[in-house]
Amino acid sequence: MKIDEVRTKIENFLKNTLKKSDVKVIRITKEDDGWSGDAEIYEESSFIKSIGLPTRVQDRNIYYIKLNDELDVNSYGLKEEESE
Repeated sequence: MKIDEVRTKIENFLKNTLKKSDVKVIRITKEDDGWSGDAEIYEESSFIKSIGLPTRVQDRNIYYIKLNDELDVNSYGLKEEESE
């Protein structure tokens, strides 16, 4: 399995699922039962939106995605921020 195929699968899945055109895969890892990866997506700020202010502020969000060996998506979600 070529890593380019995994990258393309992750990008296409997140673009179609989240309706975002700009998805940047930042990490891909081969695991025993498939693949995992992280992708960077800029989205409208949920905080600014929740208080009703009009703005173009974008939050940088990292999504994780897990795929099996056949590149079927097993799970995905918003990754929690890691504290330093």
